[in-house]
Amino acid sequence: MTLATRVGDVALPSFILTAAGTAGHGDELAGYGDISQLGAVVTKSLAAFEWSGNAAPRVASWGADMVNAVGLAGPGVEVWRRDYLPGLLRRRARVVGSIWGRSVGEFEDAARAMRGAEVVALEVNASCPNLEGRAGIFAHSPEMTAQIVTAASVAQLPLWVKLSPNTPALVEVAHAAVEAGAAALVLVNTVLGMVIDIEKRRPALGNGGGGLSGSGILPVALRAVYECHGALPTTPIVGVGGVFTGEDAIAMVMAGASAVEVGTATFANPRAAWMVASDAREWMQRHAVSSIEELRGVAHG
Repeated sequence: MTLATRVGDVALPSFILTAAGTAGHGDELAGYGDISQLGAVVTKSLAAFEWSGNAAPRVASWGADMVNAVGLAGPGVEVWRRDYLPGLLRRRARVVGSIWGRSVGEFEDAARAMRGAEVVALEVNASCPNLEGRAGIFAHSPEMTAQIVTAASVAQLPLWVKLSPNTPALVEVAHAAVEAGAAALVLVNTVLGMVIDIEKRRPALGNGGGGLSGSGILPVALRAVYECHGALPTTPIVGVGGVFTGEDAIAMVMAGASAVEVGTATFANPRAAWMVASDAREWMQRHAVSSIEELRGVAHG
């Protein structure tokens, strides 16, 4: 029995990965487990420049879930390659870089800065505001998504394009990403949300609204994976959103995912990714499943 998988041309020893923004920039989780045992470590999203993020407060709890508006704070790609990537490589981690930008040109700059880095793939965070002409979120537009995927191709790396669930045009956007050169889709980013501090009578986050994550968004992520796998059955999908247990991860695979990222669960338990992998292995053993490929997409009948 094996947890190994492939996301396009990228071979991984486990189908369980960390999610961008939840495992730090480097080897922060190494004190909790052997990161070489994970499929890959996905970095926090990086721009070509240092970015301080949004005003505080940046995180608010909502039951067992959370709403965040961290604002993609980070040191920039060049500093990350110099100061953070070597630690991951020393621990034999497979690394997926993640980039963002506020314009097509900034995506291209970030991708170019990633070129030549020892990463197995590049996650393109398309759920960013397009500040050129205030044109909205890149991932809400097939045309803009295609433009940033094309721009990111300068990295000469497999491009995993992370899409937003906050659009009725998700399948159309997914088609556009693939046609522009995406090697895989990452589904989904956070769900738009807000928390109100009723004592202060104001939004709880300094940025107003933010992105909802946690177990509550698993059904949203499952539907996105299911619909995009149905529309693009040969395109690899990495499922993310609300995964807290091995059973959650198995459900993602049944919906059509080739790999699964564990995100918000890590904040409550830094060993979450390893525990999800262990739980998934136990489920597979109980059900005499030798490989997740036996399960991928079976929910489609």
